[in-house]
Amino acid sequence: MEQTHNGHNGTATTTPGAQRRVLVVEDDPTIVDAIAARLRAEGFQVQTAGDGPAAVDTAEAWQPDLLVLDVMLPGFDGLEVCRRVQARRPVPVLMLTARDDETDMLVGLGVGADDYMTKPFSMRELAARVHVLLRRVERAALAAHTPRSGILRLGELEIDHAQRRVRVRGSDVHLTPTEFDLLVCLASTPRAVLSREQLLAEVWDWADASGTRTVDSHIKALRRKIGAERIRTVHGVGYALETPAA
Repeated sequence: MEQTHNGHNGTATTTPGAQRRVLVVEDDPTIVDAIAARLRAEGFQVQTAGDGPAAVDTAEAWQPDLLVLDVMLPGFDGLEVCRRVQARRPVPVLMLTARDDETDMLVGLGVGADDYMTKPFSMRELAARVHVLLRRVERAALAAHTPRSGILRLGELEIDHAQRRVRVRGSDVHLTPTEFDLLVCLASTPRAVLSREQLLAEVWDWADASGTRTVDSHIKALRRKIGAERIRTVHGVGYALETPAA
């Protein structure tokens, strides 16, 4: 039987061996049934909601470990669902969008989503992304209890591994867990160029090159928060974290 409780930082923790809870929010019955069936086959407990208000109420009552959240919903949209759920309790969110519109993706990442997929998508990839997001949350919790020594300072950029906090010019910058892991990956080898495929493998545990647009969108979101000049694009290759000249 599953036992879920809130940890010291307010995020959900799950006892070893317990089934993870996934709330699927989608108003298309065919799509929601297919997602729910696949995730149940993967061993997850699944509940569904078909509109914005029901999604917020179910998330509050059921305390899921992850949301699969469509952007276009009756009542109010998935962006508002994400805002309201995240304001009450941090939880990883995989957003689904019917439009291949980068602006929508960046807005979704800006309100607290950790990843996104554009319809149509394969159920295999969706299940893989869900597993990856949950592993990232577990790694973050482990890192919080096994802190690395010191704070990495790269000019006016500070990365505190123990507290998973980032500051720019002394001011805190809110990053999603994915954005933090992406920044740490770039900062592990400052000024060195990491390919999109390397970043996808290191941060997302996803080796399929079809996901490299996800990397690009997260880089853009990260630039908005820490400053565009801090991440250099090497066209056709990847990205590098810039550091002040010695």
